[in-house]
Amino acid sequence: MSSPKRRIETDVMKMYDTDIFEVTLVNDNMYAHTHQQEFYVRFKGPAETPFAGGLWKVHVELPDQYPYKSPSIGFVNRIFHPNIDELSGSVCLDVINQTWSPMFDMINIFEVFLPQLLRYPNPTDPLNGEAAALLMRDPKTYEAKVKEYVSKYANKDAADEAGEEDESEDEMSSVGGFSDEDEDVAGQMEV
Repeated sequence: MSSPKRRIETDVMKMYDTDIFEVTLVNDNMYAHTHQQEFYVRFKGPAETPFAGGLWKVHVELPDQYPYKSPSIGFVNRIFHPNIDELSGSVCLDVINQTWSPMFDMINIFEVFLPQLLRYPNPTDPLNGEAAALLMRDPKTYEAKVKEYVSKYANKDAADEAGEEDESEDEMSSVGGFSDEDEDVAGQMEV
């Protein structure tokens, strides 16, 4: 039986070896004596969805019990989706949170689970109530808002800058001058 540390190395290397994902290690040392492995993956929105063309920086933390314990995953730049918290980037996905299996690996998350989540949102189990309500009430407006977020927050520059100033959230939210406008829109949509 291989050790969890070895499995972490194998899974991260598999991500590196694909041409699909750009992986950046947080501490640049996979072999450090830390118990958790942290890295970022560039994730592209699936084609034929409102998320197409988007590029997100996804933060991944593998616990030392990985693969027996699920990874922690969060979107760093903003995304408008019923099952992803807009501010923290937390993802509500059963396969990561409740039904994780050691059979799964990082490739499954980025090639299957996250694309499926973006393709088939579940508005009945929301982390973003506004997105869930909008999807159920007015799917066309929901799709337009997703595309607006993609163009504002999910481009290469936004992905590059995401998370660079972790502590200065106020600065980040006003970088594009959208913060007041977003709050007005959010206020109007809560009915």
